[in-house]
Amino acid sequence: MRQKEILYLLEQLEQEKGISKDVLVETLEMALLSAARKKVPPEIELDVSFDLSEGEAKVFQLKEVVEEVENPAREISLDEAREMDPDVEVGDTVKVPYMITDFGRIAAQTAKQVLIQKIKEAERDVVYRTYKGREGDIVSGQVLREEKGSIIVDLGKGEGILPAKEQVKGERYRRGDTLKFYVLEVKKTGKGPRVVLSRTHPRLLTRLFEREMPEVMSGLVELKAAAREPGERSKVAVVSKDPDIDGVGACVGIRGARVQGIVRELQGENIDIVQYADEPKTFIINALKPATVRKIELDEGKKEAFVVVDDDQFSLAIGKKGQNVRLAAKLTGWKIDIKPLSEVRTEDVEVEGEEA
Repeated sequence: MRQKEILYLLEQLEQEKGISKDVLVETLEMALLSAARKKVPPEIELDVSFDLSEGEAKVFQLKEVVEEVENPAREISLDEAREMDPDVEVGDTVKVPYMITDFGRIAAQTAKQVLIQKIKEAERDVVYRTYKGREGDIVSGQVLREEKGSIIVDLGKGEGILPAKEQVKGERYRRGDTLKFYVLEVKKTGKGPRVVLSRTHPRLLTRLFEREMPEVMSGLVELKAAAREPGERSKVAVVSKDPDIDGVGACVGIRGARVQGIVRELQGENIDIVQYADEPKTFIINALKPATVRKIELDEGKKEAFVVVDDDQFSLAIGKKGQNVRLAAKLTGWKIDIKPLSEVRTEDVEVEGEEA
């Protein structure tokens, strides 16, 4: 590999891989030193310096400055050393230019292999530092392939892995699809950094709201809680910090236009946006929407809510396979027991005139 070719390679790697040229030069010097040592006796100590301005590598022999030379391979007299540098003193180490006429095929190959390995390590470090700082955030990535049930994703500066347990049941991940992922964990392994992604995490939903909703992004509307059954349905509780702004309306948008972008990103997952309230009764009533609550009683100690709804609201309150009440419970943090009005009346419980 010619010196100009090496210089060109360094510049390309800095631009394309984002690896500091200083790191690459240090790597190259180590590689060349490794190759040079194969061509000299072991008692000779060498140093290699790569001059970026000239695109040239220079080899030096390191020698200690002494009054009387006993080992020419490692020592140099004070008088000879001062011919190169007038300020040196006994005990200093000087660099004496050392000529190696031919590194040879093996030495050149060694330098190339070490350089490639160090570049890979530097790239891995860049990937680790880039995505370690994104843990708990969302990133965009393009689906590359499937490996043993996991989906490999191109994140731009590296690859991420979407394990089977973090995939949404029913979602299809086609090669070339661009999706958003929650960065679950980034850790170092023997094969490089492992960026673990998720499409099921509840924080994926809240992060999408924070990114896509201007009022949420600016802090005018706050996300107080979220509950999610990935791929099926979610509930998000919001509250406005500005009395002139309707928090729910701001997130839903005209005819649902605002929230539809997030629904599309989650491949059709239904999203209920409800009004948050500090008062538990009101919050639970809101969380059970679209059902209408007739009466609600709370057991503060057990954090349980007893809810009565009209008969025609019962199936809506419970939801398909219990989904609505289950999500409402997750959202509010309360255990919710729902009964239809007819069943409550047969138990002689007073409900008339006690509208919620």
